[in-house]
Amino acid sequence: MEAVLPIDTTDGLTLDAAQARRIGEALSGEYCFAEPFPHKVFDNFLPESVARLALDHFPRQGLASDRVFDMGYAGLHKRQILPEECDGAARQLFHFFNSRPVLEFLEGLTAIQGLIPDPYFNGGGYHETGRGGKLGIHADFRVNEQLHLHRRLNVIIYLNEDWDESYGGSLELWSRDMTMKCEQVAPVFNRCVIFNTDASSYHGHPDPLTTPEGVYRRSIALYYYTASKEIYNEVPNVSTMYRARPEDDRSTQREASELRLDQHLRQWVPPALQRYVFAAKRRLRGR
Repeated sequence: MEAVLPIDTTDGLTLDAAQARRIGEALSGEYCFAEPFPHKVFDNFLPESVARLALDHFPRQGLASDRVFDMGYAGLHKRQILPEECDGAARQLFHFFNSRPVLEFLEGLTAIQGLIPDPYFNGGGYHETGRGGKLGIHADFRVNEQLHLHRRLNVIIYLNEDWDESYGGSLELWSRDMTMKCEQVAPVFNRCVIFNTDASSYHGHPDPLTTPEGVYRRSIALYYYTASKEIYNEVPNVSTMYRARPEDDRSTQREASELRLDQHLRQWVPPALQRYVFAAKRRLRGR
């Protein structure tokens, strides 16, 4: 069965951005109108070799930057592993998940434009939960306080081969009023769940795992963001500002000055009038 994302592995990890966008757009209707909130579950999300790479390079031993959560309902027996502490193959994989082709796929799928990845993987990376572990039903944090960005999407890729249903660990999606469990997703190998992150996108796996000792629930967690348009109210919207050097000839001095004037006009002249203003300037230059 073909992978959802047709990643080429002949020279690193590559994916055509336009093709990725088309794949996402073809599935957008299913995603956007899903209940209880926009989401979609994909099997065979990655090519087999890429999913295998993700699992084979999962760090079994503890790393210096690991975060271990033993907070009861808020997360129990859970380990978070930062990609930058992993080996080269794993780092390449996570960098690919932050690349333009993956963003194009996600934008096409979700109809959320201007998605931004998190290079710091705040809360993301590899996740591992052991026997007795759980994660209570919750709606995620919505502001990345380090980057001041609005969290919009969760992407979870499961890495569990031969997962027995009796182990538990299925992801539960709950109604926005928390009265009904709407969907349950077993965390089987190369299955991916993508869903919107908002104030009431409730999800989790709240029952303690019953895995045998040494068997873990493993996944990749990726979060994506958008910026706020408030930046236009905070910073003057000017483009590149050119300056000539004192020793430059008169022609260069004049060209640099006109470039700065053009940027000044773009800031203050309404867009509907700009083409007339710049056309008049060109006529004056031609005299």
